[in-house]
Amino acid sequence: MADRDDVALDDPVGESLRGHHAHLARRVGRAATYRPEVSTFSTVSADPGPAEWADLARLLGRGELADMFSSPAAPPPDWEPVFVLEGLQMVWSGSGESETGVVELGADSVPEMLDLVARTRPGPFWPRTRELGAYVGIRDEGALVAMAGERLRPPGWTEISTVCTAPEARGRGHAARLIRALATRIAARNERPFLHVAETNTPAIALYERLGFKTRGHVTFRGFRVP
Repeated sequence: MADRDDVALDDPVGESLRGHHAHLARRVGRAATYRPEVSTFSTVSADPGPAEWADLARLLGRGELADMFSSPAAPPPDWEPVFVLEGLQMVWSGSGESETGVVELGADSVPEMLDLVARTRPGPFWPRTRELGAYVGIRDEGALVAMAGERLRPPGWTEISTVCTAPEARGRGHAARLIRALATRIAARNERPFLHVAETNTPAIALYERLGFKTRGHVTFRGFRVP
């Protein structure tokens, strides 16, 4: 049964764009998306009509990707499906712990962050994605070998995302340290951490469960091509 304070997690993209990330939003009517190079996620209302889909098409542009994240809204039939990914939404119920060796990643670290993402493919990350929230990492002899950060920010919650470790640095507990560091930071500002994970990524799910995350529900991530 859902917690009474977790309704915002039903529409995390829309709630973020209407609230904490409003300064990063682009809008036409009730359709909204993030600014270029921040995120591709888009949102419409719970029951959009043809005019709202037309607004989203105008906002994104012909032939562009409508990354609808976990929105269940069905676009018009001429919107070509691009991807479907089954996943889990998990919420944290652990306790905060301090971590050593975790460093802040600022704008000067973006080239390294993009390189690490290209090598590990944890999910979408663009040149301005770090503007969504705090990003932290672990360095080995100066080189960035692991990172994670804050992404969606619906009221009362912060999503942990882009958890990745370079192949040569795996097996050292870096991901766990980064997740604990972010969860502690989020809890300190009286918000709750949550995250999304592919349903088939059983190693990651097992790690998140060990760190105090519990499955809230199943989600389906979908993308479409604007006609």
